[in-house]
Amino acid sequence: MIKNNVKNISIKKAAFINAAANYSCVILQLGFSAVLARILLPEDYGVIGVMTVFTTFFSVLANMGIGTAVIQNKELSDYDVSNIFTFNLYIAIGLSIIFAIFSVPLSKFYGNSVYIPIGCLLSVSLFFSTMNMVPNALLMKEKKFVRIGLRMITTTVVSSGIAIVLAKLGLKYYALAAQSIIQVMVNFIWNYSSTRIKLRIKCDFGSVKKIFSFSSYQFAFNVFNYFARNADNLLVAKFMGDTQLGYYDKAYKLALYPEQNLTHVITPVIHPILSEYQDDKAYIYENYMKIVKILSLLGLFVGAYMYFASYEIICMMFGEHWAAAIPCLAMLSLSVWAQVVNSSSGAIFQSLGNTKNLFITGVLSSSTTLIGIVLGIVFGDIGTVARNAMISYNINFMISYFMLIKMTFGFSFLKFLKSFIPDVCIAVMVCIAGFLTRYATIDATNIVGITINAVIKLAIMGGVYVIGLILFRQYKYFIEIIHIKRHRK
Repeated sequence: MIKNNVKNISIKKAAFINAAANYSCVILQLGFSAVLARILLPEDYGVIGVMTVFTTFFSVLANMGIGTAVIQNKELSDYDVSNIFTFNLYIAIGLSIIFAIFSVPLSKFYGNSVYIPIGCLLSVSLFFSTMNMVPNALLMKEKKFVRIGLRMITTTVVSSGIAIVLAKLGLKYYALAAQSIIQVMVNFIWNYSSTRIKLRIKCDFGSVKKIFSFSSYQFAFNVFNYFARNADNLLVAKFMGDTQLGYYDKAYKLALYPEQNLTHVITPVIHPILSEYQDDKAYIYENYMKIVKILSLLGLFVGAYMYFASYEIICMMFGEHWAAAIPCLAMLSLSVWAQVVNSSSGAIFQSLGNTKNLFITGVLSSSTTLIGIVLGIVFGDIGTVARNAMISYNINFMISYFMLIKMTFGFSFLKFLKSFIPDVCIAVMVCIAGFLTRYATIDATNIVGITINAVIKLAIMGGVYVIGLILFRQYKYFIEIIHIKRHRK
C-alpha cells in the first residue's frame, strides 16, 4: 500500500497536472469518437446508451460513497483500508452476477434480445469498476495526480484503439462494450499495482462503520443524482426507441464535454486538498469563489458558441447523418454554463463534511429534472426532452447554490448571485455576436466550408468575449487564479 507521505500541493499545481491529462484525453476521445461515429450507426450507440444507464446505476450502488469517504477520513489505517477493499470485493462479485441476470428482464422490457449478451459483457466492466473505487480513492487522497493522469491517457488510447478495430470488423455495439471493459480493467490493474492493498478472506465491518455516516449521505445523493442524470436516456429509449436515443445521447454527451473538461479538471483535486480545512469555511469560500468565477466565465462562452455553432459541431464531428442531434445540442448548450459551475459544488459539500445537505440538494434537483423529462416525453419529441432538461439544469443551479452558500456556508446567497452580473453582461455581448455571425458565414454543405464557418464564428464570438473580459475587468480572475496559494496553518 502506498505510504502516507503526502507532499504539499496547491490547487493550482494539481489542477494544472489534471488539466494536462484531461485535455490530452479530450483530444484523443474526440478523435476516436469521430472515427467510431463514422463506422457505427445511431442505433448501435442507442443500445449501449441503454446499458450504460444501468451499469452506471449499479456502479452507484457499488460505490455507496465509499471512495469519497476514504478521501475524507484522515484517520483510516492500512488495516481499515484493507477491510474496506475486501468489502468492495464482496459487493463487486454480487452486483456483477445480479447485473448479468438483470439483463434478461431488461431485454424483455425493451423488446431486444441483444441486451442479454451485452449485459453479461458489461457485468465484467462493472466488476472492475467497483474494485477500482478504493485504489483510485487512495491515489487521489495521496495526491498522485501525475500517475492518475498517465493512466487516463494510456487507457483512453488502448481501449479506443481496440474499439475501432472491432468496429471495423463489424462487431457494432460489441466494440463499444469491449471499449468499456478494457478501459476499466486496465484502470484497476494499474491502480491496484500502485497501491497494493491487502485483500482479506474475512472483512472486519468495524472498519466499514468508520466511514458509514459520511458515505451513507454521499451514497443517497449519488442515487438521486443518477436518476437526475439518466432519466432522459431511460425514458427516451423506452418510448422513442434506440435510434432516437442514439441521436439524443450524442447531443447530450457533447453538451457534457465542457462540464467534464472544464469543471472536472478542478473538482477531482478540490476535495482531497480542501477537505483538510473543513472547519475553515472562510478559506474554502474565498478560494472556491475564484474557481467559480473562472468556471462561469469559461462556461458562458463555450455554451454560447455551442448554441450558435451546433450545426457545424455535429457535422464536423459525426457527419450529416447525425443531423437529428443538432436541435438537441442547441437546446442543451443553453444549460452548459449552469452545469459547468454547478458540477463543482458537490466537492465543496464534501470538503465541508456536509454530505447531508448534498443529499437534500440531490433529492430536490432530481425531482425537478425528472418532472421536466417526463413532460418532454409525454408532450414532445427528443427536442422537447432536451429543452425541458435544459430548463431543469438551470433551475438545479439555483437549488444547489442556495443549499451550498446559504444553508452550508451560512453566507449571503444574493451576494453570491450578484457576483455573476458582469458574466451575464459578457454573455449578452457574445450572444449578440453569435447572432450576427450569420452575416459573415458562407453557405456550405461540405466539410471544408462547414469548418470555415465554425472558425469564423469562433473568431468573431471569441473576439467579442475578450473585449467583454477587458471591458468588465473580469480578466483579473484568470490572473488571480494563478496566485492561489495553498493555505498553511
